[in-house]
Amino acid sequence: MSREPNSGEIYLEFRPVGRQVQVIAMDAATGIEVSAFGPASASQEDLKRIVVRKLQRRILQERQAGASQSDPTLY
Repeated sequence: MSREPNSGEIYLEFRPVGRQVQVIAMDAATGIEVSAFGPASASQEDLKRIVVRKLQRRILQERQAGASQSDPTLY
């Protein structure tokens, strides 16, 4: 059984902070991590959906930034 992270695998952590919940999402393959806060009364599914979309957007931004920097004519 391989211990290598799978592409698309996301780790989630929910931390209560007073009347809010901090949700942390980390992409296993890239190590990119984002977080978001929401009210403690919100459902975990809603908070999960928000932070996963935020993570996907961040991964896309990182890929686009990496692609634009690969041009050898740029200084």
